[in-house]
Order: sequence, then C-alpha cells, then structure tokens
Amino acid sequence: MELAQTEAGVLLLGLLFLFLGFGVWIGLALALVGLVGVAVLPLLIPSMPTLPPEKVMGTAIWQSLASWTLAALPLFIWMGEILFRTKLSENMFRGLAPWVQSLPGRLMHVNVIGCGIFAAVSGSSAATAATIGKMALPALTQRGYHVPMAVGSLAGAGTLGLLIPPSIVMIVYGVAAEVSIVRLFIAGVLPGVMLMLLFSGYIAIWSMLNPTLVPPRDPPMPFSMKLRESGQLIPVVMLIGFVMGSIYLGWATATEAAVFGVIGALVLSAWGGSLTWSSFRDSLMGAVRLACMINLILAGAAFLTQAMAYSGIPSAMAAWVGSQGFSPFMIIACLTVIYLILGCFIDGISMIVLTVSVVLPIIQSTGFDLVWFGIFIVLVVEMAQITPPVGFNLFVLQGLTGKGIFEVAKNTMPFFFLMALGVAIVTVFPAIVTWLPQTMLER
Repeated sequence: MELAQTEAGVLLLGLLFLFLGFGVWIGLALALVGLVGVAVLPLLIPSMPTLPPEKVMGTAIWQSLASWTLAALPLFIWMGEILFRTKLSENMFRGLAPWVQSLPGRLMHVNVIGCGIFAAVSGSSAATAATIGKMALPALTQRGYHVPMAVGSLAGAGTLGLLIPPSIVMIVYGVAAEVSIVRLFIAGVLPGVMLMLLFSGYIAIWSMLNPTLVPPRDPPMPFSMKLRESGQLIPVVMLIGFVMGSIYLGWATATEAAVFGVIGALVLSAWGGSLTWSSFRDSLMGAVRLACMINLILAGAAFLTQAMAYSGIPSAMAAWVGSQGFSPFMIIACLTVIYLILGCFIDGISMIVLTVSVVLPIIQSTGFDLVWFGIFIVLVVEMAQITPPVGFNLFVLQGLTGKGIFEVAKNTMPFFFLMALGVAIVTVFPAIVTWLPQTMLER
C-alpha cells in the first residue's frame, strides 16, 4: 500500500471518530469526511483526480437513494410500526404458552419463538426485544421463572429481528453492496431457524441441568382450547407467511410485498380494534423518522464511499491483504473481531455502510459469495447488539428490568457464545446460507 494512501486512510478514519466523538449525527459525519476526502485527498494523493465536490456529492447521493428496491425499507418499517401498536405481544404470549408446556424449559421458549415471529414483522432487533420483553418478562417473573435466564434469552433472541426477513439491516446491506434483497431474505431463513434451535436447545439443556429453577407445568389444556388461545396470533402468522411467501415464490418483489404487508397490517389492526387516528399517525411518523435516519446514513456513506473509491484506498487495501497470504478463514476471523469492536461504539446499520466500501474488495478478492457475506455481517452485527457498552438490546433489557447493563450482559453471555457458534457453523458450512436461494431462484 502506498504511503500516501495509508496517511489518507488514517486521516479519514481519524476525522470520522473525531466527528462522532463530538456528537455529530452519523450521516452528517460520514458526509463531512467524504467532503474532506474529495477536497483534500487530491493534495495527498497526486494520482487522485480533482473533481468538484458538489457534483460528486450529488451523484453519489442520487445513486444511493434513487432505488426502487430501497422503497421497501420505509414500508417494512411502517408494517412493523403498525403491528407494534396492536395487542400482538399479548396475543403472542397467550397463544404460544400452551404449546411449549411440555418442552424442557417450558415458557422460556416463548421468548425465542415469540422473538422469531415478531422479527418477521419488525425487522428491528431493539423493537423485537422490547415488544416481547414487555409482555414476557412480567409473566415469567410472576410464575417464578429464573430471571437471569429470562433476561438473557430475551436479549439474545431479540437479535433475530436483524436476521429473520424482512430485515432492515439486510435491505441496507443489499443496497450498499448492490446485492439482491430477495436473495438476502431467502438466505436468512435457515440461519435464523438455526439460531432459534440453538437458543431453544440451550434453554432445554439448562433446564434439565437445573430442574429446581423451572416451575412446574400448567394444567394440561385440550387441543381445542389451545387453538382458541392461538386464534388472535394465527392472522399475524398468516400475514407474515403471505408477505414472505410472495417474495420467495416470485409473485412479488420485495417492495410490492412490503405494500401487501402494510395493507394487511392495517386490516389486522382495524380488525383487532387498535387502529385509531392517533395510532395511525404515530405509526406513520415513527416509520418516517426511522427511514429518514437510515437514508441520511446511506447518503453520507455513499458520498464517503465515492471519495474512497477515487482515492484508491479500498483496492490498495485489498491488494495489501492479498499479498499477506492470509487464509480466507483468517480474514473472516479478523473481520469478526473488527465488527465486534465497532459494535461497542456504533449501531449495526452504521457499521455496515461505513465498512462496505473497504471490505467488499477484500471479500471479492478472496472468493466469498456476497450473499453469504451479507448474512455473515448480519450475524456479527447481532452479536454486537449484546456487547457493552453500546449493545442496544442490553439497553432495552436494562430499561425493562432496572438492572445494570453489565449484569444484563452477564446474563446474555451464553447466547453471545451461541451466536459465535452460529457464525462458525455458517463459515464452515456456507451452504446453510447459499443453498436455499440457489434452489428457489435458479430452478
């Protein structure tokens, strides 16, 4: 790597952390660093072209945001916001509880299954943990379940909101890396199921090793009553199945399916009696605020990416990594550590848009599939959601329980290692990620 490019890379990275340290919004910080890159880097790298910053910015922002695929983002967010304001969490606990009574760990599994279902609605990790936690934690505590395990399982399973489609993070990665959103959605299904099985398996083993910490099961319930208890939950599951099934079967694009999801969520909300003008307005404004925040980050990242591309820093870094003779597994291990460190300070979406321009050339040079790498990033970002000091799921559970963040992190540690095991499994067996999209889209 040329000395000038090294100095330029360090300068840009240092400026970014300086801006973030002063509390500048992430999107604006990225754009400011990009502006410095376009205006100042040509002075450090003579081979870099000198271009008008306003034209580079305008082109980069337009190309990043003028995307039909990106239109799915606010729609899926709105669908989650609508259902978030219904009685979904209450219905979910009441509907799932009768079906898990015979499993070791009993109602603890509601945390995992409930988070998996709500993840397919919200696409957000923090929203998943908060929604299920508000209903599940008081119910589990009241029934005498082990609180540390309940807290840990909620924080861990809440991260499924990033992996199980429709995932906001997947859409952001797909747009930033120019990868098919549909392929990413399909690729996330089996890893999501795998993580749910790992979580539930650990809960079952833990409960068998600690039988005194698990309350006795509730009285048996007839099958007809189980169905009646699940009656309010079935329409939501059917909506999720229709939305995702329309994508997987090729009936609709991700954006069209998001429209169906919003309409279905409004219908279910009206049917359940929770759709009022106030809830409609709040859900719409919540979706607008979150979508605008993400779009601002994407716009700033696109400008910074363009500045980096003109400087040649990403390609030079890829060439340098290639010349070191690192094995593919060593590269993945290093990236895992880097993302976990970044996750201690910034959120998952910012992590992805900040690093994609530098990391993708390295990944492509080592022959990794970009769809597989997208799922890998999501898994590692999930791990970062439960690492202090800026693990967003830890903040959510801290607010729900009143416990210290490091105590919550301690309770969540077993699920962190289970996610690390999941990362190792999909790295050694990449077909877990790639098989389903290849089978469904190439037949």
